[in-house]
Formats: sequence, C-alpha cells, structure tokens
Amino acid sequence: MESKKFLLQEKDIPTAWYNVMAEMKNKPKPLLNPKTKEPMKSEDLYPLFSKAASHQELNATDAWIEIPEEVRDMYKIWRPTPLVRAYGLEKMLDTPAHIYFKNESVSPVGSHKLNSAIPQAYYCKQEGVTNITTETGAGQWGAALSMAAKHFGLELAVYMVKVSYHQKPYRRSIMQTYGAQVIASPSMSTKAGRKIITDTPNYQGSLGTAISEAVELAMSTPNCKYALGSVMNHVALHQTVIGLEAEKQMEMAGEYPDVVIGCFGGGSNFAGISFPFMRHNFTGERNTRFVAAEPASCPKLTRGVMQYDFGDEAGYTPMIPMYTLGHNFSPANIHAGGLRYHGAGSIVSQLKNDGYLEAVDIQQLETFKAATMFAQAEGLIPAPESSHAIAAAIREAEQAKLEGKSKVILFNLSGHGLIDMAAYDQYIMGDLANYDVPQSEIDKNISQLEKLL
Repeated sequence: MESKKFLLQEKDIPTAWYNVMAEMKNKPKPLLNPKTKEPMKSEDLYPLFSKAASHQELNATDAWIEIPEEVRDMYKIWRPTPLVRAYGLEKMLDTPAHIYFKNESVSPVGSHKLNSAIPQAYYCKQEGVTNITTETGAGQWGAALSMAAKHFGLELAVYMVKVSYHQKPYRRSIMQTYGAQVIASPSMSTKAGRKIITDTPNYQGSLGTAISEAVELAMSTPNCKYALGSVMNHVALHQTVIGLEAEKQMEMAGEYPDVVIGCFGGGSNFAGISFPFMRHNFTGERNTRFVAAEPASCPKLTRGVMQYDFGDEAGYTPMIPMYTLGHNFSPANIHAGGLRYHGAGSIVSQLKNDGYLEAVDIQQLETFKAATMFAQAEGLIPAPESSHAIAAAIREAEQAKLEGKSKVILFNLSGHGLIDMAAYDQYIMGDLANYDVPQSEIDKNISQLEKLL
C-alpha cells in the first residue's frame, strides 16, 4: 500500500461556502407550493426549515455565503480533510492515470454529512427551535444530525428507512448513543406511515416515505423544524467545503483534475466535490468532466425524466424541478441505502440538462468489487455508497490505460464502510445480486406525475 497525503492547515478551512446557483447561466426553475403550484418565497419555507436555511435555499445572487464562526469552529474538529494520491490503486490497475481521493470518512461520524448537519442544527438553535426531525437511508445523515443536535441542545427524531434499520443496526446504535430517537419507517406514528403500512403491509421503506414521516412530525410539533441531508440547495451549499479544500490541495499536488467523480443519491457529496471546480468551466477557463455515479437499481439521472415532482412519497414537500423516477418509485433493497432516492436536486438536474455533468449507473456487484480492490490497495474500507464513485474512477483509469493516455482523476470518498461489514460478508459469500429496474415500472411512475415542465 502506497499513497501520498496532501494536508492543509486549520487556517485553510473555507470561510465561505460557494453558491453555484449565483453563477449558473440557466437558474433552476422555482420550487412550487404543493397545493397552489405557485412559486415559493423564502418565507413560505419557514414552517419547514430554519429561516437561514430557507434564505440560502432560494439565494440565486450571492456566490459566496459566510460560514458562521461557531460552525467553522466545529469544522475544526476534523477539517481540513486529507487529499490522497492513490498510488496503490494506480499500481493495482497498472494505469497511467493519476488517481486522487478526498477522504471525508475521517469525520467523527465517518462521512461528509456533518458538513451540513452542523450548520442546520446551528441555525435552528439560533432561531430558538427546540426539536428537529429528519429521515435517513443508510444512517450516515442520521448519525451526523444526531451528533450536531446533541451539541446544540436539540431533541431529534430520525425516521430510518426500515430495510436499513434492520440491515445496519450499528448506525441505529450510533444515533441512539448521541441521544436521538430512531423510528423504522414506514411507522404507525404518522398519518403517512399508517397509510403506507395499510396499503402495503410488508413495505421495507424508501427515503421518500421517511421524508414524508419526518416532515409530517415537524409540521405537527410545536417549535420543531425539519432538516435534511441531501437534495436541497442549501445542503449542496454547505458541502462545498469539500471541493474548496480539494482545489487548494490539487494545487499543492501540482495537478488539476480532468474528471471529478462523486457517488449520487440526492446530490450532496457530488455537489460538494464538484461545484467549486465547475465554476471554472462556466468561465471557459477549464474543461473538466463531472461524473455522477448512481446505482443501476435507482437510476434517476440516467433513466429518469426532468419534471416537477415531490421530494417525498406523500406529497408534503415543495415540488422540485428534478430528474426523477417518480415519488412513488420503490427502489430495490441494495446496501447503498444512502443512494436509494427517487430524484436529484434541482441544481444538479439543471446542470445535467445544460450538459455540465454526465451520469453513469453502476450495478451492486461492480461497486463491491471496486470497494474490495480499493480496500486492498489503499487500506480503507469504503461505504457501499462511496464505492459507486470508486467504481466509476476505476472505469476512467482503465479507459486511460486502453488509450495509453495520462488522466487526472479526483473522486470523493464520502464515507467509510466499517459499519457496513454485514454487506461485505454477503458479497464475500456470493449472496449479493444485481437489480435491474424494468422500464415499465419507471414509465408507470412517471406517467402519474403532473406535467408542469
């Protein structure tokens, strides 16, 4: 195992987040009120999000938004994160490509999710909120918000997708250790959950369902707000600390990425690594490729349609202009639970529509093969979600070998897999399978959407 780290100092932690929406030629279409279908203003989001998050969500003018000092102080616990040249993986692949990864797994909860959990909890505390709710797929976001909520003295209820609740018991334990209440979703504790259980008693849940339950609880509980870990613009904003640091570190390495890769569920870590580099494409200064790697079992970017859709199953959230498989889509029970979401954020969707990024869908077995190779070459066991980015990076490196050309590849290692070893056990025993989504299922869900684009 041979690698080289590029390390920044505490003073190099960004002092402002980068708001890509301010510099996009074509802005995303507005969020729509789910009842009136009218464009939403910041104040329309106040019942759901903190006021600060609501304003960040719709801010299309300020390219740089200051990071509060208290948030930055908490970032110092683990940031800046290392950039690593993966010599071991390069050697294993015998490729002329130079492979770098930004290691977000070094955070206390083992993933990039703290980058947004801390400011969201901070803003709620500043506003005098006492309770927050959220959903979580694989448990990484739930773990991050549990830690942040406890730090700021907030009570947290987490609706965890039922299949992950059982597949990943230690993520549930982490949330409970931090003091959060964790409920398997769908549950009998909300109107949305009760309806889903009544209609489909054995349903193992989806992020769309868990969001419905969390939103319903937030809207019906006094002094309570909802926080979420992906999809929305303000979440992508907070994650740009990843790419802003990586820019400085690539400069230290004396290289610039030809391709930037992130795994893709709703878009948070992909946005975080990509948007700071993408701003140079807007000016024509660079021509970097950006690749979103999603699961073949939940292929919203590669096989979905650009349409207004709800962010949740019950239709409580604002309507978002997104690449979607339909909010009723029921993804297969793959181990990359954090990527099992039916839609993409509005910014990423618009950027894909405008040709600034491309998407690939990757089967489960390819991701675990890539994860195992990476672990053996670099010593780090990646989360199943992050392994989609690794698989895409390996594809790029192998293509470079075929062409006999050098290429600089940067991907985001969004989290470690040390709490996902049950999934690795299944892979090693040959008990995992690939899942192909029938086109008829996608067509059926999309046909039910109200055509607003």
